[in-house]
Amino acid sequence: MLIELSNFIWGMPLIILLLGTGLYLTILLRGIQFTKLLRSLYLGLIKRKESDTVEGDIDHYQALMTALAATVGTGNIAGVATAIAAGGPGALFWMWITGLFGMATKYSEAVLGVMYREVNRKGEMCGGPMYYIKNGLGQKWLGTLFAIFASVAAFGLGNIVQSNSVAIAFETTFGVSPFSSGILLSVFTALVILGGIKSIGRVAGFLVPFMIILYIGITLSVICLNYTSIIPAFKAIFKGAFSGSAATGGFLGATIREAVRFGIARGLFSNGSGLGSAPIAAAAAKTKHPQTQALVSMTQTFFDTIVVCALTGLAIICSGVWDSGATGVELTSTAFDAVLPFNYGSMLVAVCLIIFAYSTMLGWSYYGEKSIEYLLGESSVKPYRLLFCIFIFVGAVSELRPVWLVSDIMNGLMAFPNLLALLLLSKKIAVSTREYFKFVDF
Repeated sequence: MLIELSNFIWGMPLIILLLGTGLYLTILLRGIQFTKLLRSLYLGLIKRKESDTVEGDIDHYQALMTALAATVGTGNIAGVATAIAAGGPGALFWMWITGLFGMATKYSEAVLGVMYREVNRKGEMCGGPMYYIKNGLGQKWLGTLFAIFASVAAFGLGNIVQSNSVAIAFETTFGVSPFSSGILLSVFTALVILGGIKSIGRVAGFLVPFMIILYIGITLSVICLNYTSIIPAFKAIFKGAFSGSAATGGFLGATIREAVRFGIARGLFSNGSGLGSAPIAAAAAKTKHPQTQALVSMTQTFFDTIVVCALTGLAIICSGVWDSGATGVELTSTAFDAVLPFNYGSMLVAVCLIIFAYSTMLGWSYYGEKSIEYLLGESSVKPYRLLFCIFIFVGAVSELRPVWLVSDIMNGLMAFPNLLALLLLSKKIAVSTREYFKFVDF
């Protein structure tokens, strides 16, 4: 029953709604993700922060890295492979499309996240869909519903699923028992999240660039070693996007519909645009204008889908094993092993999977924390952090598939109240953005 419900929630209606909202916001904001991309990258990676006197908890760069920590994860390794295995090379093209339109959605989420944020009694920022639904739409009950969905998803997708993936990778690659890896993960996560968003921001600011650069280096090595396959790979991607893929080897053949479906679904799942988690981190940023942080935030989708997912897909297609019948992490590992000697590919994929999953837990711990705080108040934060670390150990030593499915359902349900708020507040986003670009001197 849970499987059927998950498939229903993540079915074509939600996919169309997510992609359609991105397209609508792209038109409304006059293609901001294209016209302001370079400025966004400058603000996030070079300027990085505004004055320390500006209201907020962490700087632009740390807010971006915290959001990327939660977004760049196992979906970039396993999800891309699953999309290509099921939908053929053309699925990668549709993943790019979700990334391009998703950037406008991510920008809009961040604008509202900062615009309607609140300050708690400790002087910390609290923001996200629950706050702009409550303060912008005046629908507190709907904000409460979102917070419930997000808090459950945090314990599942952001915790148990990730720790279980790490435990399996540790055991199969390095022979470390799930019990030992669970203890290590719990301790190292506690050392970070017990210090709150400032601690998470500092660690994410170091860890996320390291893991992304490491993974980009590995995938580029695989692609370059298969340099003669690069042009044929792009041909297969564009041909498969509009005509489907022929059946070869262990691959059953994909129609255009499958390429579109799996590419868009996995792309949206990977970058999270429209699901409402990222604006929780954006709301913590020190910024004078909501639009400034929003420009930084939209680069999150750019890095996740246009860069990391794209390189994973190209590495798999260039390796020539995409139609071998393997899927998920197994397919990515097979692609890397086909090029790199001594099975180094599998080991490197396992290392990246461990780092990606760990960073995801850090980012999602903050999303869950702010959701729980919205529901139960500030006194619930410390018990939540401790409970989050305990569940990491539980996830490492046991396979709680029903919990995974419930959290997957909650993650999908997060989109509905969030997208409703984005659409109803879209004119405010557009008007405030036009005013911002009139008076802010670049």
